[in-house]
Amino acid sequence: MEKYSKALNSMGESGIDWIDAIFRICVYILVDISEIIGISYEAINIWIFVIIQPALIIIFFVLWRIEKKKKK
Repeated sequence: MEKYSKALNSMGESGIDWIDAIFRICVYILVDISEIIGISYEAINIWIFVIIQPALIIIFFVLWRIEKKKKK
């Protein structure tokens, strides 16, 4: 449980129960994935929210623009 406590303490309570519950579930999943992959919880967060998510947004934007040009 120690591994989850460190990650859960990194964020405050939002005051909205269902959001806090989803956050806790996501933290448990990320901590478990980090142990399987062998990198830290913080590194997983960086990969997902700083590298992968922005890259996907850019890719989908470019694909959307390409499709929009094809239809003209």
